[in-house]
Amino acid sequence: MSGVSKLYISGRERKIVEALLKARQAITMSELASELEVSNRTIHRDLINVEEILSKFDLTLGRKSGSGLEMFGHEEDKESLALYLSHVKHTDYTPEERQTVILLTLLEASEPIKLYSFVGELHVTVATISNDLNKIEVDLSDSHLSLIRRRGFGIKIEGNESDKRRLMSHLIMEHLDEFDFISLLNNNIQQHSKRDIDAISNRLLGIVHPEKLQMIEQEVEQVRAVLPYGLADRAYIGLVVHLALAIERLQQGDTIEFDRTYLKELQDLKEYQIAEKMLRKLEKTFNIIIPVDEVGYITMHLLGAKSRVDHDYLLEESNLGIAYKAKRLIDFVSVALAVDLTDHDGLLNDLVIHLRPTIYRLKQKMNIKNPLIAEILTDYQELFQVVKKGVNEVFPHIEFPKEEIGYLVLHFGSALQSSQAEIKLQAVVICPSGIGTAKMLAERLLKKIPEIKHVENKSLFELDLEMVEKYDLIVSTIPLQGIPNYILASPILTKTDIENINKEVKRKKLKPHKEKEPHNEITSNNLVARLQSMQDYARSMLDVVAGFYVGAIGKNKVMAEILADICNELGDKQVLDDREQVYQDLRAREKNGGLGIPGTELALYHARTKGVHRISFSMYTLGTPVEVEGMDGQRMESKRVLLMVAPIDSNPQELEILSLLSGLIIRDEETMRRFESATETELQSLISTEFNQYLNEKQI
Repeated sequence: MSGVSKLYISGRERKIVEALLKARQAITMSELASELEVSNRTIHRDLINVEEILSKFDLTLGRKSGSGLEMFGHEEDKESLALYLSHVKHTDYTPEERQTVILLTLLEASEPIKLYSFVGELHVTVATISNDLNKIEVDLSDSHLSLIRRRGFGIKIEGNESDKRRLMSHLIMEHLDEFDFISLLNNNIQQHSKRDIDAISNRLLGIVHPEKLQMIEQEVEQVRAVLPYGLADRAYIGLVVHLALAIERLQQGDTIEFDRTYLKELQDLKEYQIAEKMLRKLEKTFNIIIPVDEVGYITMHLLGAKSRVDHDYLLEESNLGIAYKAKRLIDFVSVALAVDLTDHDGLLNDLVIHLRPTIYRLKQKMNIKNPLIAEILTDYQELFQVVKKGVNEVFPHIEFPKEEIGYLVLHFGSALQSSQAEIKLQAVVICPSGIGTAKMLAERLLKKIPEIKHVENKSLFELDLEMVEKYDLIVSTIPLQGIPNYILASPILTKTDIENINKEVKRKKLKPHKEKEPHNEITSNNLVARLQSMQDYARSMLDVVAGFYVGAIGKNKVMAEILADICNELGDKQVLDDREQVYQDLRAREKNGGLGIPGTELALYHARTKGVHRISFSMYTLGTPVEVEGMDGQRMESKRVLLMVAPIDSNPQELEILSLLSGLIIRDEETMRRFESATETELQSLISTEFNQYLNEKQI
């Protein structure tokens, strides 16, 4: 181990070494990269120095193909390395760790601290410490504390002692591993090698004398035995840590104040009696006076630490008031989501178990950390908002932070998943022509609603009650008369549209569901039908590719003039039989809803009309941009008009090809940009490639 005293280890390298020391099996570079929030390439680069560090302790780094990285060597050498890491004075901290060290130091201090003391201790610049303090100042507002920074005065945290203690406890619990802490308590602390405790945890635990931790843990263990419910390991450790902090702070003369009215409410509870008995023992053990305020605070911890309570215990503790409110919350969520959860097994009981300690905790402003909150807000956006509204209505006088709402969302999410079986829904999209925007909507439905497995496009002309009964969901871009239970949606499928469709999907999940077979347009298996189908597809594609062109429209024209010019051009090319009819149908289509594609400079005009001789797809670059209504209802500028027309009696293959084109246009950002600016030849090539791929996949 020569040269170890001069060893320099960066914060990230230390993290990698600590991860390898703790790993019970090989760990992959991807796992390390995810844990440290860096790229695999960064980890690969750091491993060069890590191998050099290990070699100083006669250890090696093994790379197992298919499994990952593993540290090899004698146990005593690994312990020497771990002990070195825990004592090295010049270890770089990650920004988060550095901010934790600064925050903890300020919380412990009774007098202001000079900024330069942090610069010297943490070996960083004044600018770095100033940036850290800016971040700390923002975070402190959530803890009802403030950061005082004045030239000549120094830096100090001001606020209630209870808020300071709460934050200190939170810091320890956030950085402390349960296994490490319990192992530490179960062994002789003074002789423990600290192999499994990283640098930050050592620093955090350093605010409490190790021997005090052991004595406190013995008292908490006795409490654990008399509580009528179990304490989860995390709650057990939290109670030990809080008591240790309380005693350290009391010995320094720092006391908390507990609301007397609320304290009186707690005194009849079993948890209060247990807390009082425990603190009176600790008074004698440490030869100090523990105020009654501390008893109230420990009672709150016990109430908030329940890991399981059976139904009989709930009745015994007379939680009817909380049960009533939990029932109201279930009713609210059920109505909002159109899903009946009122009879769900276990949900009411689970909510009562969770809410009772939560309400106590919130009344005392004892907020907790929810490590899953980011995922909950991403995965359960709608449910989170519904539960939040429900909580505000049921508990109007209690402020629930997002972390607490997140835990309630998990209860409801679990109930929803267990009550809603996996189903596969068949949907039909209705639009005036059955082409164009219908395909856009169909594509988005398949992407946004996972329960929908098959979507067909139908025109208004094909609509009848017998037909729509074949589908689970009917989604239309225009209002429908005489059709029950359809959903009106924008072609771009807005957030509101998705919410409405999801509500209908949830309703479907509650009913017995028999999966419907997709309704293929071609049902005959005979050779004649197959040959006819092949011919129809080929002719439709040929009409589109051969007839595609990019035209130009003169300057300073309004949309009515532009459409008239387009109809004249198509009439000259013998695509149209009746130019005036097509012109009028296109103008009528404008009134049914916006045709501009949001986020682009494209407007997609389409119609299925008697005035068309054959299907056609063409584009027109405008000399002067024209304002149109977008599919999202907002006004936008269009520089290119895309026109898609089909005969009123088009066969299924023709409509399918035009729908394929509509889906291509809005497939992704890159494709939309190509339709905005590419040349006629480039777009013709793109369309031909798409058709060729489609034929290969179709296998008619």
